Amino acid sequence: MSRKLRRIAILTGGGDVPGLNSAIKQVVTRAKNEGIEVVGIRRGWGGLINYRPDADEDWNRHWRTELDWSHVRTIDRTGGTFLHTSRTNPGRVKDKDMPEHLRRPDCAFPADLTDVVVANLEHLRIDALIPIGGDDTLSYAARLHQAGYPQVAIPKTMDNDVYGTDFCIGFSTAVTRSVQAISDLRTPIGSHERIGLVELFGRNSGETCLVSSYLAHVDRAVISEVPFDIERLAEMVGRDKRDNPSHYAMVTISEGAIAHGGGIVETGEEDAYGHRKLGGVGMWAAEQLKKLTGQGVTYQQLGYMMRCGAPDALDRMVAMNFGNLAMDLLLEGRTGLMTALRDGRYAAVDLSAITAGVKRVDVARFYDPREYRPVIRGVESLPMFLR
Repeated sequence: MSRKLRRIAILTGGGDVPGLNSAIKQVVTRAKNEGIEVVGIRRGWGGLINYRPDADEDWNRHWRTELDWSHVRTIDRTGGTFLHTSRTNPGRVKDKDMPEHLRRPDCAFPADLTDVVVANLEHLRIDALIPIGGDDTLSYAARLHQAGYPQVAIPKTMDNDVYGTDFCIGFSTAVTRSVQAISDLRTPIGSHERIGLVELFGRNSGETCLVSSYLAHVDRAVISEVPFDIERLAEMVGRDKRDNPSHYAMVTISEGAIAHGGGIVETGEEDAYGHRKLGGVGMWAAEQLKKLTGQGVTYQQLGYMMRCGAPDALDRMVAMNFGNLAMDLLLEGRTGLMTALRDGRYAAVDLSAITAGVKRVDVARFYDPREYRPVIRGVESLPMFLR
């Protein structure tokens, strides 16, 4: 960056996770200590297409807000994002999502509003932007970087699948919540001598399911990366229940898991990033297990319970340090980067890394696709979260 850093903006996009507020607070605290103004963009990228340079304050306060210590003093005590969020993709805006003030008779959809985003950032006098999000939100950040706008991105997602970093904000808390829920569910499932099937978040990556299942000692874990045979799974789970002195079995399944001969279970229309709502494979699998084993099956979809509440200590630490690192990079004049953890160490990687590959469970290293179980061994020299 050639110009002096006087005023920055921060936004959160995509699904909320615990730790976002901790990152926001750290950025604002550091910036204010350096004499830098901070603008909070409300509702993710949506705030930057709905902001209107020609509108009055009553309109624009819904899309941006000045941030100082009084605004962020207590936000890290809760989860979610106090700036709110959206799944808006300014590079592919649908007809129904087009702001009325930008609508034109000859507009083709999906529309690319990147020029509008850049113009609004210029009008707000933003010298650099800190977007916080998953691979969808940050893929647009990479697009905006190509348009020449200075940024340092921060990765977050419960699935932990942003390429270029070993750890994303929200992952640790999602695992913590999942392990606790699985452990608690053993009480009713064991009492009734049933098979328990717990569906966890994970569209394309089964890492949250894998790590949670490993820590909670479930009998079988079905992850997104490996198509599963429901009849073989039923045979295994029936045997697990018979062999258990307490006469029950526990199974986990990623919401993006695919049965042999089937497809991913989705509902609704595609969002701005081409994704439909996931969920339902667990219910289908539970019904099939009941039919094939002749045993009672309890199905529980954890869903948003994995992302609610305050962050655990690890997510809080990483979020704060990512916020600190983002400010370090901006103050050094380094942009076009994403904060990351690589082999247990904080790092800065090129923003283009987000779209350079996909991050999935190393099945050969950490999973038995025939037994549907985590296989963790030889951990010497591996990072804490088994990369």
